[in-house]
Amino acid sequence: MLKSSLLSLVILSVCSYSLWGQTGQIKDVIDREYEDIEKLYKHFHAHPELSNKEAETSGRLAVELEQRGFSVTEGVGGHGIVAVLENGEGPVVMIRADMDALPIKEETGVSFASDKTVTTSDGESVPVMHACGHDMHMSVMVGTAQVFTSLRDQWEGTLVLIGQPAEEKLSGARAMIEDGLFERFPLPDYILGLHVNSAQASGKVGYAPGYAYANVDVGRIVVKGRGGHGAYPDLTIDPVVIASRLVLNLQTIISREISALDPANITVGSIHGGTSGNIIPNEVELELVFRTLNDDTREKLIKRINEMSRGVGLSAGLPEEDWPRLELESDSHVSSVYNTPALGERLKDSFTRAVGAENVREISPLMYGEDFGEYGSAKPEIPAFLFSLGSVKPEDMKAAEKGLIEPPSTHSSKYLPDIEPTIRTGILTMSSAVYDLLESEDH
Repeated sequence: MLKSSLLSLVILSVCSYSLWGQTGQIKDVIDREYEDIEKLYKHFHAHPELSNKEAETSGRLAVELEQRGFSVTEGVGGHGIVAVLENGEGPVVMIRADMDALPIKEETGVSFASDKTVTTSDGESVPVMHACGHDMHMSVMVGTAQVFTSLRDQWEGTLVLIGQPAEEKLSGARAMIEDGLFERFPLPDYILGLHVNSAQASGKVGYAPGYAYANVDVGRIVVKGRGGHGAYPDLTIDPVVIASRLVLNLQTIISREISALDPANITVGSIHGGTSGNIIPNEVELELVFRTLNDDTREKLIKRINEMSRGVGLSAGLPEEDWPRLELESDSHVSSVYNTPALGERLKDSFTRAVGAENVREISPLMYGEDFGEYGSAKPEIPAFLFSLGSVKPEDMKAAEKGLIEPPSTHSSKYLPDIEPTIRTGILTMSSAVYDLLESEDH
């Protein structure tokens, strides 16, 4: 019994020493390659491309990964790329980075700021900016690729790196999956990703076991009525009044029918109807978005929105064929991001070894949409995890906590990550997590 315990202790000590030693080697690679990775980040930042237009971005990312020994396939699900590095028997780990930018005019004032504009199909000139950190995500992924190329003699397994288009449209992941991501390339044992966090200091990472990002559904409700002169509303069925009643009624679903411990919201962000204040129109159109974490709550919201829509139509005296009804946009739904809890515990240990326990914290779920969840939805049996990468200067974060400033959030024209510590922490934590998974005893 004593010998067995001593042997287990020795094995544990050797494994711990190996993992701590690996952290040092990863840092050495980052030190050697940092200057090139920062230049690459600034290139991506200065040359953004909108969703489904990422031709130059994906081409540059493909070249960077090919130079690091990966076999790259382009044109997967549009401008998506898949890079594979096989290195003997072992687990298959997939890492995803998104590539697209936003139609925002940059106001950061840095020398490498984007001054790019594009012309839409309508002839409109639109500015473009990496305001959501996808330039950082790609740079961290290239840095991680460099780590595993440099340390290739110290691990076995397969890496699958994907550059995903159209995350901002919440459609790129689905497009890659439909184009055979899980059939044409090695099937992963684990799927990882990261996202910058504009409410967390650089040098720190966050993890949310379980639900991390929300289901998102986009739809519209057409409220019909019977128009007429504003002087005689009694001769009409006023769709403006019906629509107003419905907007308020919908909010009671959240406040009175959904548990306060089950995050959900309904936002009616657009109301269109009528041409003049003295004319009661024939119809009003509502555009809405609703967000939930779990699928049961999502189905309940769809059911109750439809029931309330029919209810206001009935109470207004409309014939049944004219009752309002929810119309969900085709392909508008994006699945919630569900981080596999057991995998989260393992990543927490990896992150703690890499950056210290004081720089790792559990965070709450976010109600944004993130189509990383589509990978887990398509393959729920594969453990998946999207973690949070702090990107705000620590001094700014401290000032924000005191209420002195409000750091620019992602999707802001002034958002810019604290570049060096964010790149270094991203590469270090992602590489540490991947290395630990490649060392997994489960495979």
